[in-house]
Amino acid sequence: MRMIVIPLTAALLAAAGAGPALSTTTGPTQPIYSRADAIKQTVFVEVEGVDSDRDGKNDRVAADFLRPKETETGLKVPIIMESSPYYAGIDGTIPNHKVDVDENGNPLPGVLAAETKTAVETFPGYYDNYFVPRGYAVARVESLGSGRSTGCPTVGDAQESAGPKAVIDWLNGRAKGFDAAGNPVSAPWSTGSVGMIGVSYNGTLPNQVAATGVEGLKTIVPIAAISSWYDYYRANGGVLAPGGYQGEDVDVMAKAVLTRAGKEICAPVMDEFTATQDRISGDYSDFWAARDFLLDADKVKASVFLVHGLNDWNVKTKQAAQWWEALSRRDVPRKIWLHQGGHADPFNVRTVEWLRQLHLWFDHWLHGIDTGIMNEPQADVEIGPGQWGQHASWPLPGAHPVKLWLGSSSRLGLLPRPLSSRESFVDQKTRTAEQLVESAPSPDPNRLAYLTSALPTDVRISGTPSVSVRASLKDGASPYLTALLVDYGTDTRANGRLVNTGQTYCYGQAVPGESGCTSLYRHGTASAPYKIVSRGWIDVRNRHKADNTQPIKPGRAYTFRWDFQAQDYVFKKGHKIGLVLISTDHDYTLRYPEGTKVEVTPGLSSLDLPVVLGRLS
Repeated sequence: MRMIVIPLTAALLAAAGAGPALSTTTGPTQPIYSRADAIKQTVFVEVEGVDSDRDGKNDRVAADFLRPKETETGLKVPIIMESSPYYAGIDGTIPNHKVDVDENGNPLPGVLAAETKTAVETFPGYYDNYFVPRGYAVARVESLGSGRSTGCPTVGDAQESAGPKAVIDWLNGRAKGFDAAGNPVSAPWSTGSVGMIGVSYNGTLPNQVAATGVEGLKTIVPIAAISSWYDYYRANGGVLAPGGYQGEDVDVMAKAVLTRAGKEICAPVMDEFTATQDRISGDYSDFWAARDFLLDADKVKASVFLVHGLNDWNVKTKQAAQWWEALSRRDVPRKIWLHQGGHADPFNVRTVEWLRQLHLWFDHWLHGIDTGIMNEPQADVEIGPGQWGQHASWPLPGAHPVKLWLGSSSRLGLLPRPLSSRESFVDQKTRTAEQLVESAPSPDPNRLAYLTSALPTDVRISGTPSVSVRASLKDGASPYLTALLVDYGTDTRANGRLVNTGQTYCYGQAVPGESGCTSLYRHGTASAPYKIVSRGWIDVRNRHKADNTQPIKPGRAYTFRWDFQAQDYVFKKGHKIGLVLISTDHDYTLRYPEGTKVEVTPGLSSLDLPVVLGRLS
C-alpha cells in the first residue's frame, strides 16, 4: 500500500484561489498568514498504557507541527493531522510470501521479489501550503516503530491507533509531550479541534482513530483507506493479495515500516504476526477482529469525508463501501467522492474542486464556520473521464437489484433457464484473469463465460454486485472460485485511451501522450475489447462464514454466494455484460496445484446487479 504525496505548485495554488493574503470577517478562511514564517515544532508524545516493544516503558510518537507564527502571541488554531508509518521511508528489502502452494496450502520453494516502496517527504506538501496560511496548524505524526517514534508497528490494532490518539489528547491537554531535550511541552496555541487526513495507510489511520471515539477529533478525510484489514489481505475465507503486491501480508507490512532505531527489539512482535495471521485457512479470527474498524463504527463521533477510486485494486472499493454503509446506518455526518482513478489522491483527479470542497469542509468542522458545505449534495461520483455528477447519496437513489440468470451456451439473461446443461472448466495458475476473459464468448478449457445480448440502452450499476453459483469441485486442490464482471464492447476504453478519438486520460484529466499515465483500462483483441469492471473471490470451504472452514465433498454440488467489489459503472448501449468464472486468480489468490475441475449448473446460478437506470433487454 503506497502513500502518494504531491507538492502543490504555485500555478495550481493560483488556480485554486490561493492568491495574495486577504483578511475577511465572513465566509471561508483566507490566506492571511505566512507559510514562509511558520513555526516548526517537534514534540514527542507519550502513549499512556501502550508498550508495544515490551521494554517496560510507555511508547512515544514523534509529531512535527507547522503553525502560523502568530500562535506564539496568542492565536489559537485547529489542527490538520496526517499520521503515517512512511515518513522515515520503508525497508524495501522485505520479501513477500510465496504464493505457489501445495495441496495443503503450504508454500512451495521460491520467493517473490521484495517490493520497492518510497519514502514520504515531511513538509512541504499541499496541506501545509494551502491551510497554514488560512489559520491552521498541520501535523505529521510518525507511527509507532517508525522513524523517531519508539514501540513497534502493529498494523491496524488498538496499539497503533493509540499513537495518533495520544497526539490528539496532547493537543487537548490530556497527554504528556516532550521536546528533544526531554522537557515537558504543552500546546497553548491549539483549539483542540483536530481533523485527520491521508491517502492509503495514511488514510486508514483516520478511520481507526475515529473508531476509538477520541474527544477532539472533529472530522476525518480517509482517502483510498482501509476499513478492515481482513478485507485487505483476505476475501471470504481466502488468502488474497492487494493489487500489485502479490504475497504481501501483515507481517511483511509491519517489517517494511519498522524503521525506528534499535528495531531488533521488535523481532518477537514480527514473529507473532507471521504465526497468527494464518495464510493456510484464510479464516477471519480474533487477529483480524482486532484490525476491523467496522466493529467500532458506533464509536465514531467525527464527521467523515470519504474518497475512493473506483479502479483502485490496491485498497479495493469494498473498503469504502462497507465503511460508508456502517456510517450511514449511524447517521454520521458524511460526504463521499468516488472517482475513476486508481489508488490516488483526489488532488490529482479534480484539483480545483477538491481544494474548494476540502477547504469548506475543514472550515466548517474545525473553525466552526457555516460554509454551506453540508448543504451541498452528499455524493460526487465520476462516471466517465471528467464526467462528474452530484447525488443525494450513494449508492445512487433508485438502485435496485436485478437478477441475471446463467444459461448454457454462454447466455446471461433475465429469464431463468433451469434445464440448462451443466458446464465445466479446469483450474490453471499461469494465465491471468485478463487473458482468460479476452476471448469470450468463445469456449476456453480454463473458464466459463456468460454474456448478455447487446444492451438496448445504457445500464448503470451503483453499489455491490453479487453472484450465486451452483457448482461442484473435484480432482484438484484449489478451494477458490473467482467471479469477474466484464464489460464487452467495441468502444471500451483501452489502457486509458479513447479508441475513437486517440485522446489519453489520466484520472479523468486529458493529457498529451501517455507519459506518467496509470492505465485505468485493459483491452483484449481488436475484435473483443473488454474491461474487467469488478472481481469477487471465495474460498469454498468458507461458504457459510468467513471465520469457519468446512471442507467440501469432492464432486458434491453446493450453492456458493459471494460479493464483488463495489462499483459505480455504466455499461454502454450496444455493449454486453459478462460474467466469467475461474478458480485461481493469478494476480490475487494463492496458486494451488492445477487440475481442479469445477462443474457449474447454470440454470441454478445467477448474477445480481444493483441497477440504477437502463434496461437489460
